[in-house]
Amino acid sequence: MFDYKLLSALAAVVEQAGFERGAQVLGLSQSAISQRIKLLEARIGQPVLVRATPPTPTDIGRRLLNHVQQVRLLERDLQSQVPALDEEGMPERLRIALNADSLATWWAQAVSDFCAEQHLLLDLVVEDQTVGLKRMRAGEVAACICASERPVAGARSLLLGAMRYRALASPAFIARHFPEGVRAEQLARTPALVFGPDDFLQHRYLASLGVDGGFEHHLCPSSEGFIRLTEAGLGWGLVPELQVRDQLEKGVLVELLPDKPIDVPLYWHHWRSGGQLLGLLTDHLAQACGQWLVPYQQ
Repeated sequence: MFDYKLLSALAAVVEQAGFERGAQVLGLSQSAISQRIKLLEARIGQPVLVRATPPTPTDIGRRLLNHVQQVRLLERDLQSQVPALDEEGMPERLRIALNADSLATWWAQAVSDFCAEQHLLLDLVVEDQTVGLKRMRAGEVAACICASERPVAGARSLLLGAMRYRALASPAFIARHFPEGVRAEQLARTPALVFGPDDFLQHRYLASLGVDGGFEHHLCPSSEGFIRLTEAGLGWGLVPELQVRDQLEKGVLVELLPDKPIDVPLYWHHWRSGGQLLGLLTDHLAQACGQWLVPYQQ
């Protein structure tokens, strides 16, 4: 039988990115949580953590994390059926990975009422939409939003829709770099803005225009910062349409190629054995997201 105190220690260390913060969440000393991890490793006969900064789970550690995530959700279902088991009456905490642009635009409106009704707390992990699935594969989250359709083993995926991005720049930037009008081949020779090293949206966009190869770019791992840099004229960028309607109306930002948006699909991935709460959230998102996301043509 599993000792869930030991598994909770493993989950806390990984989720809180360290022994000290993991111990604080569980109300333990750092030495106590370290002893629980060592005892878990002694019982299974192999390491569950790579002692790095932050600590990361080994292969067996990821499997154990997957298990404890799903047990937490199933325990909530049982508590709703047998209220006497819910001694603390604490809200459920759901750990979810999602991309920064969703967090900056539609996510809060989509889940606000649901969280209030279900007494649910969220622990959000921000990842680029192209790599968010790695968090589920590592057993660190119960669900994620990403651009990949194929789920990891033991999970399901659901297409929520797509975020529409438009190539934008400030009027001053356009006057400086495109005095005779914007042509696709010029974009690779003018400074761009890229969210981070895992963000290949600009590469895909240029390829769709028939432009191959590298391009000059700033890195800005912040959705709000990305908009501020674009407004300031540091570069052109692909920006979620949802995020800049006001700037477009006022002319603070201008679309470079109005007939050339690019849509990024967003898939909701969740564990099959995630319990009733995760199922309800999945149904809620499936119904609500059409207010903000556009249909995706696969």
